[in-house]
Amino acid sequence: MTTTNGEPSGGDTAPPLLTARRLAKTYGRTPALRGASVALRAGEILAVTGASGSGKSTLLHCLAGIVRPDAGTVECAGERLDTLPERRLSELRRTEFGVVFQFGQLIPELTVLDNVALPLLLAGTARGAAHERAGEWLERFGVLGQQLLRPGELSGGQAQRVSLARALVTGPKVVFADEPTGALDSLAGEQVMGALTHTARESGTAVLLITHDAQVAAYADRELRLSDGALAADGAETSAEVTS
Repeated sequence: MTTTNGEPSGGDTAPPLLTARRLAKTYGRTPALRGASVALRAGEILAVTGASGSGKSTLLHCLAGIVRPDAGTVECAGERLDTLPERRLSELRRTEFGVVFQFGQLIPELTVLDNVALPLLLAGTARGAAHERAGEWLERFGVLGQQLLRPGELSGGQAQRVSLARALVTGPKVVFADEPTGALDSLAGEQVMGALTHTARESGTAVLLITHDAQVAAYADRELRLSDGALAADGAETSAEVTS
């Protein structure tokens, strides 16, 4: 179950790892977020669902420090993200956060191995050690045999598993997955979601999953829904609002 402020209810008393309160974001004259509040605990998989254009991606971008909200607060592990300088936010996205997009956004000029190793290399890890760890993650996701290929030589499912490996290679606290199966067929989507949720539960990584697909949302521990400008949880409309 979920409370009216987007936090899980019940017997779990652990403090949230990631908390957003009363987020607001407007693009031009169009409000994208209006008072959205949500909390995510370590090791939890939370799905945010809703139709295209409902504000889901804007919410994820604010929580991941990609976009600054116009109002409200975002806090992760005791650190206020909405007031941090961009340099610190970039560091967090390299080390503490992993991000997976619908189309993977792999770098086409790099090999699969270098794409996965890139966050480690940017964080200062020696090339040999970065490649070794990247290879371990490619093996876990069943794409080690493609390590010397370029992204354009991969199938959609393979490319998305490479994206997952890249998102998890640093051992992040939170993975933000924005429509990770949206460009895949049903079989490839099931394989990607199975790999993501199994690995997240095994490692204790929290996952914020953005999706419009009920079958994908079923992999999560709980679900928040965006509909007609309102954020709803467990079948009950909340006081927080999110609009397209």
